[in-house]
Amino acid sequence: MLLRVIDWTLAAAFPTTGALPGLDRLDTRKLLGEMLASAPHGFRIGLYGAVILFLIAPLITVWWPVPAFFLPRTTLDRHADNMAGHRFYIVRQAMLLLKTVGGLVWGIQPEVRAALQIKPVPPDPGTWQRGESAEGTAQ
Repeated sequence: MLLRVIDWTLAAAFPTTGALPGLDRLDTRKLLGEMLASAPHGFRIGLYGAVILFLIAPLITVWWPVPAFFLPRTTLDRHADNMAGHRFYIVRQAMLLLKTVGGLVWGIQPEVRAALQIKPVPPDPGTWQRGESAEGTAQ
């Protein structure tokens, strides 16, 4: 459930535009799950907080007293934009965290890389978790 909410929030921040697919059209839950499983607790807490703030902030960004789930697409876009430029630093910082995580997830997608004419990222060898360098030797 929580992964679905995070996925929806990132998709709201990275919608499809023109020829570029957004996170609203890509299935990113598996990648998000893997990212969160290996992330430090502080990162996860920060991300969860940023998602909660995104969901309740329409009251201070677009003056709608409803959760972000209920906003129409154009108002949701305005909400995300207003969060990124809000006068309160903590609101801007939360949106920056969402954009950073969303950008990592978005940029690694094969469909996005193909649309940008960039070669796909090779599969993760998993060396970081085993304490090895990229060449396969222990550090």
